[in-house]
Amino acid sequence: MPGTAPGNLSGEMLEKLLERAAETGARRALREVGLDGKNAAEDIRDLRSLLAGFRLAKQTAVQTSVRLITTAILLALMAGIAIKLKLFGPTP
Repeated sequence: MPGTAPGNLSGEMLEKLLERAAETGARRALREVGLDGKNAAEDIRDLRSLLAGFRLAKQTAVQTSVRLITTAILLALMAGIAIKLKLFGPTP
C-alpha cells in the first residue's frame, strides 16, 4: 500500500490489493457493457431469462424437426408397403 516498498508486501496486504484490483476491474467491465446502474441485477436476470427462453425454443425446434422427419419416414415406409401389397388395387 502507500509508503510500502513493493518487496515488503505481506500476504494479507497483497490479498487486499488483489481483491481491490479485481473489484475495480469488474466494475469497469460492467460499466463498459452498460450494466453499472441500479438496475444492473435486474438487467442480468432479464438477460439470463432471455437466454433460457432462447435455449428452450431451440431445443423445441430440434425436437419438432426430429418428430417431423421421423413421421415422414414412417409414412413413406407405410405407403411403400401399401403399394407393394397392392392395397390400392392394381396399378395401371
